[in-house]
Amino acid sequence: MRASRLLSILILLQLRGRLTAHYLAGEFEVSERTIYRDIDALSMAGVPVYGDRGPGGGFALLDGYRTQLTGLDPAEAEALALIGLAGPAADLGLAAAAGGARHKLLAALPDARAASADRVAQAVHIDPVDWYRAAEPLPQLPEIARAVLDRRVLSVRYESWQATRNWRLKPLGLVLKAGVWYLAAEGPGKVRIFRLSQLQSVAVEETDFERPTGFDLAQWWAAEQSRFERELFATTAVLRATRLGMQRLGALSSRGAAAVAAADPAADGWHRLTMAVESNDHGARELLGLGAEVEVVGPPALRERMAGLVRELTQRYGSPRSELAGALRGDSNPR
Repeated sequence: MRASRLLSILILLQLRGRLTAHYLAGEFEVSERTIYRDIDALSMAGVPVYGDRGPGGGFALLDGYRTQLTGLDPAEAEALALIGLAGPAADLGLAAAAGGARHKLLAALPDARAASADRVAQAVHIDPVDWYRAAEPLPQLPEIARAVLDRRVLSVRYESWQATRNWRLKPLGLVLKAGVWYLAAEGPGKVRIFRLSQLQSVAVEETDFERPTGFDLAQWWAAEQSRFERELFATTAVLRATRLGMQRLGALSSRGAAAVAAADPAADGWHRLTMAVESNDHGARELLGLGAEVEVVGPPALRERMAGLVRELTQRYGSPRSELAGALRGDSNPR
């Protein structure tokens, strides 16, 4: 562990010039005293590193010194694809490896290109989790990722909306979508999607497996996503919308944006369009939030469900003020 940190300190000094003990301690999550000992160890090993005290001080390498120790270890090679994704790399247990691989790759570049690449890395941050959501805690994710990379069979207990059951799976890949991790795994008969937060237990077997010939994770995921959306959003809503309603629909979802893009020109200030919805009930609840700027024309069952929800809301919020005050005091049920 210390040898890896010494090499990383050396590469950082080569990439960024003068660095303080405080900065290096934060980078490697150790004390400043440990950094001073590491600098002493580098000097004793013949590395021309020197330090200056006071404001503007820190550690630096003698001009012209470059290390050739930039070979990637196995973990760093695995982490190459995650170099720009600090959050996902940490989730997978590869944060340190991704950082080490990134430093070594930058150190292998000519000085000008390394400095340019390092500026980009410091200026761009990727946060895959949507607003007002927190990342799901997944303590088993590093273990699952290791099974994917080592091609080891998993025994899991999984809770879906249909039932909870045991599966024996061949894990083929991991997908991070909108801050949610999914596992693509081959079970009996086909490759399926498993949401990691719904795994109740995970055990890695000693059994190896062969990856299906020609399986491409990205292509498979895109096809599954399209199939899922076609099957899930099987009802077509016919709508009328004002200009403001069109804006709200466009911001609602990719389905809303597609419907707006294909809408008929406005007639009397209202556009006519169609949009796929999951069901009459789900579609009514989804569209109700857009207010009176969007009207459901059909199908009749969806329009009736919208009217039913409006009646329920009117009954709930149309109570006399005195009755509402009593309900807040706990005097009686307002209904």
